[in-house]
Amino acid sequence: MSATAVAPRLHGIRRRRGLVLAALLAAVCVAVVLSVTIGAKAVPLADAWTALTAPTGTENDIVIRSLRVPRTALGVLAGLALGVAGALMQGHTRNPLADPGLLGVTQGAAFAMVASIILLGTQSLLAYIWFGLAGALVASVAVFALGMVGGRGGPTPVTLALAGTAVSAFLYALTSALVLLDEQAMDVFRFWQAGSVAGRGPDVVWQVLPFIVVGLVLALVNAPGLNALSLGEDVARSLGQNIALTRGVGVTAVTLLTGAAVASCGSLAFVGLVVPHLARPLSGTDHRWLLPYSGLIGAALLLVADVIGRVVAPPGELEVGVVLALIGAPFFVALVRRRKPVRL
Repeated sequence: MSATAVAPRLHGIRRRRGLVLAALLAAVCVAVVLSVTIGAKAVPLADAWTALTAPTGTENDIVIRSLRVPRTALGVLAGLALGVAGALMQGHTRNPLADPGLLGVTQGAAFAMVASIILLGTQSLLAYIWFGLAGALVASVAVFALGMVGGRGGPTPVTLALAGTAVSAFLYALTSALVLLDEQAMDVFRFWQAGSVAGRGPDVVWQVLPFIVVGLVLALVNAPGLNALSLGEDVARSLGQNIALTRGVGVTAVTLLTGAAVASCGSLAFVGLVVPHLARPLSGTDHRWLLPYSGLIGAALLLVADVIGRVVAPPGELEVGVVLALIGAPFFVALVRRRKPVRL
């Protein structure tokens, strides 16, 4: 095919991807509006705008500024983080059923939070977040180190998956044993395990924001290397890629994104698993587009699930983690059936 014929085709592909990106941004904006205005107390859009731009201290102003805006902001950040982390994890492990929790991040955060309650008497939500983030980081480093044992040039997708499964199972067993010893730890762990963006103030958003921003930057930096790795490690090396460095950057990004999300919101299952499969038909295999698509779809999905949880069981609410599980479980079953695994 001549260069004159290729150029219009590439231009058309870029234009289509740009339009899809704009559409996903619009979807996130719509989800934000729904999240701010819908809940136990419905707030008209005009009143919500007034509360944001010219508050007068009314009840609607308090609801919007103190409750809905921090909840929505945290939902956007967590959805972005988990969506991008899921796409990275599936790319690095070359496993379409991989989840960000595969690195032991989720169970590492849970164990650290429970241990801080029992050993240090921690009671502050912000302290839970910092301990959870530290536990997530330590667990992912342990998985990465175990994945490198006996290997050359860094961990492989198989060793990462095996090490992650082993570390997650070990930490889950320790956490289960600890929560039986302390009623407060059991209560916190039960609420955290359900997954929620409710009850978090602006201070929580600002605490996790730097970690998520750094994780997103590392993910975008990692995208070209991940494209090369998708062709096979031998091809990637021939293209000049440092395999160990590429995997290290990717694992660091997944750790920061997932660790910040689960430490602040709890275990939000299926976002990292489902979202990349929704984004891939729109973006193709190019991770430079797959990652931002996955982030935006993740943000919209999490906000919509949170809104659904507010309205399906009045006057109470369903935690967003429960709603996501109800959405994600059938999708997971359909995904496994569609891949037609080999029968034993």
